[in-house]
Parts: sequence; structure tokens; C-alpha cells
Amino acid sequence: MEERKKLLTLVGISGLIGGLCCLTPIVLILLGISTVSFAAELGDVLYWKYRWVFRILGLGTLIVALVVYYRGKGICTLDHVKRNRNKIINTSLIVLISAVSIYTVWTYVILHYWGVAVGLPW
Repeated sequence: MEERKKLLTLVGISGLIGGLCCLTPIVLILLGISTVSFAAELGDVLYWKYRWVFRILGLGTLIVALVVYYRGKGICTLDHVKRNRNKIINTSLIVLISAVSIYTVWTYVILHYWGVAVGLPW
């Protein structure tokens, strides 16, 4: 059970980091730091020009987290990797698919409706 919690945390954090391009304008509005028009413009800039930066940052976070996770499990050398190859591949694919799913739901469903609720024009 502890292992599942760690993997769920890895997946959640990397999926949410990938969606920061759309969360940032909403947070600025909710904190009263920004106007809706500035937040809409910032959201356009972050999403259309820098969305790949956030996606790569999320993927990088996922890769680093998986390395730390496997090292904590005692898989530190290439010999250990060869012996546990199937487990590593299966776990990594499940984590990657789950992270992409969380990113998609987070960015295109949850944040979209939050943005509409606070008045952003997207």
C-alpha cells in the first residue's frame, strides 16, 4: 500500500506541474493580484508559447521521481536494472500513462471550468 501511495504522489505531482501554464492565471485572479484581462493574456502566453516548457518540466519531474523511487527500492546498478527490467518497464509505463491522464483531466477539464467560473475568456 505504501508503494501505491508513493507512485500516486509521483504521478500527481508531475501531472500538476505540467498544467501550471493554465493554473497560474487562475491563482493570480483568486488571490486578487491580477485582473481578468491580464490573467487571460498571461494564460494565452503561457499556454500557446510556453506549454512545451511546462510539459517537459512535468516529464522531467516524473523521470527524476522514478529514478529516486527505484533507488529507494534498491535498484541502483545496471545489473539490478537488468534483473528487474520487466517490473521497471511496466511500472514506468503505468506511471507515464497515469500522469498524462491526470495532466489531460487537470488542464482541459478542471482548469478550463475554473477559468470559465472566474471569467477568463477561454
